Amino acid sequence: MKREKLISVVLLVLALTAISGLALITLFIFIEGVPLIFRIGFSNFFLSTVWAPKSLHQFGILAMILGSLMVTVGAMVIASLFGLGCAIVLTQFCPRRLVSILKPAIELLAGIPSVVFGFMGVVILVPVVREYLGGPGLCVLTASIVLGIMVLPTVTSISVDALQAVPRSFWEGSIALGATRWQTARMVMVRAARSGIVAAMILGMGRAIGETMAVIMVAGNARIIPESVLDPVRTLTTSIALEMNYAEGDHRQALFATGVTLFVIIMILNTIALTVSRRRVRRSRG
Repeated sequence: MKREKLISVVLLVLALTAISGLALITLFIFIEGVPLIFRIGFSNFFLSTVWAPKSLHQFGILAMILGSLMVTVGAMVIASLFGLGCAIVLTQFCPRRLVSILKPAIELLAGIPSVVFGFMGVVILVPVVREYLGGPGLCVLTASIVLGIMVLPTVTSISVDALQAVPRSFWEGSIALGATRWQTARMVMVRAARSGIVAAMILGMGRAIGETMAVIMVAGNARIIPESVLDPVRTLTTSIALEMNYAEGDHRQALFATGVTLFVIIMILNTIALTVSRRRVRRSRG
């Protein structure tokens, strides 16, 4: 009994250590960044597009917020379509032996460093976009494609696990009633695995909006509101990464405030996705 209590206490301390570490990081970011937001005003920070911390003492991040959202949405559209498609093919139409080979291979792609994806985007994708679509090539579209490919293994792997977790009786019952394999996959299996697929989208979205290195290499890093997907853009993460080394004073606090904004955006998107997922699960059970 004493040994079990000791083990439980040790595990509790380890759990609290992880949680407290995350809480301290969050508290530090908010302490460093929030005062500047209140000092310069919400409108001057969130609704302004002028970012000139040295010359004009202006800290507007609206262009970077919109740029981050555009790149993330584009990446998730690509990753969702191809990731869910790959998951359906692997679980519903491929032999099990082939799945046992392809699924680990797809998961290995998640371990490739982001700088490699960025380099491939600069060498291959940027010239193609520049030649056939116009613009500088370093743009929202290029960043979205690169991020979509980076997020693809995460979305595919978790979606495969979610589809494989659906009871086999669902598939057999649908086939017995005369549905085709595609109808069964679309109307039965995907709906039954909806919560897991949404979780895959949430994890992919978190990685996409927080990615830095690949976006620095292919997005163009222009602090403007993009009018099309062929315009260059700068995201919140790239602004922090590029300027933190030499920032000081209010400039440094503005970058921490940018991190606070990124933190809040991720929390809002995750909350919306989880709420939608839970409502759909309740409706399907009801």
